Amino acid sequence: MHFPPVEQQINYLKKGLAELIREDELRERLITYGKQGRPLRVKAGFDPTAPDLHLGHTVLLRKMKHFQDLGHTVIFLIGDMTGLIGDPTGRNITRPPMTTEEIQRNAETYKAQVFKILDSEKTEIRFNSDWLRPLTFENVIRLCSKCTLARLLEHDYFGQRVEDGVPISVHELLYPLAQGFDSFALECDVEMGGTDQKFNLLVGREIQRDYGQQPQIIATTPLLEGLDGIEKMSKSKGNYIGITEPPKIMFRKVMQISDDLMYRYYELLTDMQMDAIAELRDDVAAGRKDPMEVKMALGTQIVANFNSAGDADSAREAFTREVRQGLEPADTETVDLPASASSEKGIRVDKLMALIGLAPSVTDATRKIKAGAVEINGHIQKDLLMAHGGEVLVIRVGKQWKRVSVRT
Repeated sequence: MHFPPVEQQINYLKKGLAELIREDELRERLITYGKQGRPLRVKAGFDPTAPDLHLGHTVLLRKMKHFQDLGHTVIFLIGDMTGLIGDPTGRNITRPPMTTEEIQRNAETYKAQVFKILDSEKTEIRFNSDWLRPLTFENVIRLCSKCTLARLLEHDYFGQRVEDGVPISVHELLYPLAQGFDSFALECDVEMGGTDQKFNLLVGREIQRDYGQQPQIIATTPLLEGLDGIEKMSKSKGNYIGITEPPKIMFRKVMQISDDLMYRYYELLTDMQMDAIAELRDDVAAGRKDPMEVKMALGTQIVANFNSAGDADSAREAFTREVRQGLEPADTETVDLPASASSEKGIRVDKLMALIGLAPSVTDATRKIKAGAVEINGHIQKDLLMAHGGEVLVIRVGKQWKRVSVRT
């Protein structure tokens, strides 16, 4: 197998990485393996604790794809066994164990979604239950002997909990050891993870060395901030963009991020070079480019990455029409006028809104009408009762729209 020049590979792989431990080891291994025509074995693990992947996961997946582009072997490791423990990284409480059924169900969706980025023909899909489940109690004891309690407590996610008096369950201490054993079982040359995984990845180097393997190189990627611009993207925090969400929803979520954050999204979620991103920032700051247009270009590119160019264009057009111009969406739902909302005197607008889902209750609908937040057929509706007339009512409440077919 032929690989690009070593320095070219290293420069390509370093873009977007937070840290590389150690670069000299990577260079040496690339030289040695290159002479042998042997690809690196590159692993990243994902515990299937939620059913869908989001853009935060794709920062790591994109870098895995870069290794594939250079001809190396990528291992997408599904932590169906470590998922039973629950990664304690960044948590100040013990994560409730998941059931085997939940993990298997989520794992199947991961397998389907990961190939939106990775090349299926160049990717190994592995499950760590293949080697962790068969371990005997003696094996586990020997594994535990490879690391001291003092070493585990060096990391703040355990040390801080001890300092705060927050309980740590013994099974949580096994997590870094199990992850390290994964690297030994797979004979990894490189393990990748977010910056919050650095401790676990370093333990993997120690485990491999203790078991007689050359220690893996560590490549960490930055954590992608979620829509709030503060916390890392997470489904549990509700600040995520799922890669299987409808294109229209994905685009709107991208448009929610701040102008400052969009440059980081360009850096971590696109192939745009850093000098081009810096130029883009300067153009916006100088007024040569509209930040809204720059963000819409970002949204279009992200949607296209996980769907089609046509889907991305449609999502952009829908955003322009419905949000920027305030026009009725093309896919507005049409419902029949509920009989209970109509009488001889006319249509009870507040009751109608509650019945068709534009308000949680009649009381809330009344409040919205009095506040001037309800528009019917292009006019602000100020009265609770409206006369029958026309065949269709187009009702808008904020960003919600409904068409009501009126049959008298």
